[in-house]
Parts: sequence; C-alpha cells; structure tokens
Amino acid sequence: MTIAAILFDLGDVIMREESEVKDAEFNTLHAELVEGIGALAQQLKARGYKLGLVADTRPKTAWNVLHEHNLYDCFDAFAISEQVGAEKPDPRMFLAALNALDIAPQDYGRVLMVGNNLARDIRGANQLGLISIWFHWNERYLPDPDREDKPTYEARNARELMQLIQVIEDGR
Repeated sequence: MTIAAILFDLGDVIMREESEVKDAEFNTLHAELVEGIGALAQQLKARGYKLGLVADTRPKTAWNVLHEHNLYDCFDAFAISEQVGAEKPDPRMFLAALNALDIAPQDYGRVLMVGNNLARDIRGANQLGLISIWFHWNERYLPDPDREDKPTYEARNARELMQLIQVIEDGR
C-alpha cells in the first residue's frame, strides 16, 4: 500500500512532556525529544512522505520544539488545537491536517496517525478511517477497559515505528 501521509501528535510522541520548560504564557520553550523520533522524522521526510502535526497545544510550543531540534521543515502541515478551535478527538483537528496535505476522503485509509493517547489520537483517527498507531513508549496513557479506542497497530519505540511503517508500505 502506498501511504498517503503520516500524522504525528506532539506531546509524548515527538517531545517528552516531562522535560518541557514553559514560559509565563504556558508556551513550551524547550523539550527533549522522545528517543529516536527526530531521526525517524528526518528519515521519513527524506523518503518523500508527507508529514503532518496534529497536536492539542499552542502554536508557539510546536514552533519552539520543532525548531529547537531542526524538525520544523520536516512537516508539511500543522493542525494546532488553538488555531483550529477544537481538540482531538474532534474530526476538525484531523481534517485540518488532511485538507492542508490535499488528502481526499477516499485516501484516508492510506493515512497513518501516530499518537500516544487512545481517547484522543486513536479514537479521532479511527472515526475518520485513518490507520491508527498507538505510540506506547511510556505508561502515561493506558487503555481503559470500558472504552473502544483500539489502535490498528502499536509501536513502543522509534525503531519499531519505522519497521511498522515499512511493513504497512510493503503491504505485509
């Protein structure tokens, strides 16, 4: 299958939330990256994938963190909750990125959404028919047995995520 685009959440997918340093307006000024994710984003971009950021955050936070780690230019579209006027799992968040990437509705099934929060990232992706990948490298957001937020796939680190993307691309 040819992947149409790969969408990423920001907190605890690209940046480590516990490392954030914020200013008085709660914009993140600095944050460490999740291990291996910077290289993965650069590798995906170099391979020609369309990348989008779908994040419940402030615009300055995304800009600061991505620029700090030279990742801003890896992304072709940004759906930031404060700018969209909604938060995940609201479809408007995902649609903002999909529309910016010129992804037609018939191609949503070829879009990957990588997120750490089952109730927000995975549920929202599933509602639109995207391929959801639970990036479960820490225990911050665990499954709720009473909910139906089941991801299509799961990856526990950047290496597994890259392998999974290759498996999906190869149709295995």
